[in-house]
Amino acid sequence: MLSVANFNMHCGMDGWGHPFDHVAAIAALDADVVMVEESWTADGAPQGQAEAAAAALGYRALTHTIGRGRRITPQERRGETWGGRPVWSVRNRTLYLEGVRQFSPKVRSLPRYCDAEPGTFDIAVLVRSGIAVEATQLVPMRVLRADLVERAALVVDLTVEGRQISVVGTHMSHLLAGSHRNWTDLRTALRTAARPDAVLAGDMNTWGPLVRLFMPGWRRAVRGRTWPAWRPHSQIDHILVRGSLRAISGAVLPDAGSDHRPVRAEIDLGS
Repeated sequence: MLSVANFNMHCGMDGWGHPFDHVAAIAALDADVVMVEESWTADGAPQGQAEAAAAALGYRALTHTIGRGRRITPQERRGETWGGRPVWSVRNRTLYLEGVRQFSPKVRSLPRYCDAEPGTFDIAVLVRSGIAVEATQLVPMRVLRADLVERAALVVDLTVEGRQISVVGTHMSHLLAGSHRNWTDLRTALRTAARPDAVLAGDMNTWGPLVRLFMPGWRRAVRGRTWPAWRPHSQIDHILVRGSLRAISGAVLPDAGSDHRPVRAEIDLGS
C-alpha cells in the first residue's frame, strides 16, 4: 500500500496573501509521497519551502523550478474571505510570475510589485524516508505563448514493498493558455519516461472528464471539488493511476491554508 497526496501550497499563502504553516499542512497529509506545486524559494535563501518541509518531516525533496517572479509580503489577516475581490488584477496579485516574459513597465513600477520578494516558483515530489528512490527524470513541455511559466513533470522511480513504480508530479497550464499542447507532450513522454505502474498527481487546472480524455489509460483516484479552497466549486487537483495500481480510497481534504484543497489517496500496489 502507498499513500499519495497532492498539495498546491500557493507559496505558503491563501488567495489574499495571508500566510499559513505549510510545514504543518504537509505533515497533516500523512502521506508516503507528496506532490507539491507552487513552492517558493526566495532569492538568496538556503532552501525553498518544499525542501524546508521535507527536512522537518523526514522526506527527501526532489524539486524543479518552472518560473521566476515575485511574491508579496505575507499580509496580516483582517477577516476577509478569499475570492471577495478581483485577485487577478495586477494591482491586487499575491504572485507576479514573469519567467517567460516580463510585465510592462507600468506594472513593474507598482508599489505592490516593487515591494514583493523575488524568487523562484517550483514543483516538488517529497518521498518519505525509507522508500528507495532509484532514479529521477525531468519531462519538459513546450512553452506556451500565453503561459507565465515553463511547464514540466518530475518522474521519480521508486521501489515500494518490492514493487517498481513511478510517481509523477506536475503543474499544468490553463486551457485558455492552450494546455492541450502540454497534455500531448505529457501523454507522449509518460509512455516511456514512467514505469507501467505509475501515479500521476498535480494541479492540472483542468476538470476530471477532460483529464481522462487527455490521459487515456489513466484512472482517477480522487473525485471532489478542490478549488477555491474557501468554497470549492471545481476539481482541478488530481491523482491518477495506471497499470496494476488501484485506488483503495481517495478524498479531498479540508482547507489547509492555501487557495487549493489537498487531495489524498491510498494506492494498492497490486501483484
